[in-house]
Amino acid sequence: MFIETETTPNPATLKFLPGREVMAEGTREFTSPEDAAASPLAEALFDLGDVTGVFFGHGFISVTAAPGVEWPGLKPQVVSILLDHFVSEAPLFRQSGNGIAVPPESEDADLGDDPADADIIDQIKDLIETRVRPAVANDGGDIVYRGFREGVVYLSMQGACSGCPSSSATLKHGIESLLKHYVPEVSEVRAA
Repeated sequence: MFIETETTPNPATLKFLPGREVMAEGTREFTSPEDAAASPLAEALFDLGDVTGVFFGHGFISVTAAPGVEWPGLKPQVVSILLDHFVSEAPLFRQSGNGIAVPPESEDADLGDDPADADIIDQIKDLIETRVRPAVANDGGDIVYRGFREGVVYLSMQGACSGCPSSSATLKHGIESLLKHYVPEVSEVRAA
């Protein structure tokens, strides 16, 4: 088995491509060792001590190094853990009493939507799903819709994108421009 790596716009994060499916659907982000307890793979990566974030996408894992940690020293350790995991065909998540325990996506930041805006929200979500998410996944991350209120779209960046120096520019110039162009009711995009 060979694991490829790609750089991301976030210099602290590398994208690892195992050449097979990681998550069948959805994505999961782990930002602390406590979060990572739900996944033996994420937990092993955090146990290195130099990892501050792990993100599972469909066909990749993004790993964020702690401040001051250089990738030439950390990368072989991460690749070793990933190889051990995928070669042994270990489960991605720990078993719970009634099946695999997949940690839920955080709902804390959801702002709720006005039912009167349903058509606008559907347009926004469709654009995010078809145009934005694939591009963000290429950079080792994901973007999550959190709400639409009074012309403002609230989005949350995950994975390599959450700590990326260019994430605010991506939100303001890239995504905001796209949404304003196709959905005139959108006046602004903000991080949630």
